[in-house]
Amino acid sequence: MNRLVIVGCGRLAGVVADAVVDGLLPDYELVGVYSRTVSKAERIVHKLEQSGKSCAICHTLDELLSLDPDYLVEAASLAAMKELAVPTLKNGTSIVTLSIGALADASFYETVKETARANNVRVYPVSGATGGFDVLRTASLMGNASACFFNEKGPDALKGTSVYETDLQKEKRVVFSGSATEAIRMFPTKVNVAVAASLASVGPDNMQVSIQSTPGFSGDTQKVEIRNEQVHAVVEVYSATSEIAGWSVVNTLLNITSPIVF
Repeated sequence: MNRLVIVGCGRLAGVVADAVVDGLLPDYELVGVYSRTVSKAERIVHKLEQSGKSCAICHTLDELLSLDPDYLVEAASLAAMKELAVPTLKNGTSIVTLSIGALADASFYETVKETARANNVRVYPVSGATGGFDVLRTASLMGNASACFFNEKGPDALKGTSVYETDLQKEKRVVFSGSATEAIRMFPTKVNVAVAASLASVGPDNMQVSIQSTPGFSGDTQKVEIRNEQVHAVVEVYSATSEIAGWSVVNTLLNITSPIVF
């Protein structure tokens, strides 16, 4: 049985906890959770207890890692991923991360890669609300590939960012155009999937990203396109909520232990 812990106890972590409770992750035991909002951690532990399972609420990362987990699910933030990655890997614990945008930092990416290699563990970026990592990686390996990423959001999803204006409530507009590296700096919680797609293909500096604000639109449309001399592939996904990202973690955990990997 693989020992599993979670950092960040919001909605997406709840999806993973529900999968454990419902028996969808039979190869895992959820042994600990850590959240800076203790009440959120308590909700997840209560779910486990109701199903007859025990799970510890931890108050520090060190306390969580002392549980000797095999896998840590990061469902917190880009900043949390940057803080926890190296000590977690040195602990001999592999990471399944939703905050893939942290890996757009080339120096951090190399540190994470070398630390994982040195400790014989792995980092698994999840696809979240996009997909097609297999074809993206294959097409890029063939050579001479170019790729772009399109994201459509409603204006309310852009509130709190530097591009938000009240005029967006009435006017469709492309509010950002640039590389995935530039995008994650401007929108640290909004474009993790674009960084994930770039890491699976041409790299964050070479993936061109555009973000469109559409009045009255809810949810997200994510479209990634890659071309080389022989292949033209387009993967487009609409998601009404972020829940698909939590289920993407569940799928990744299943693939880690499955004899047949999809």
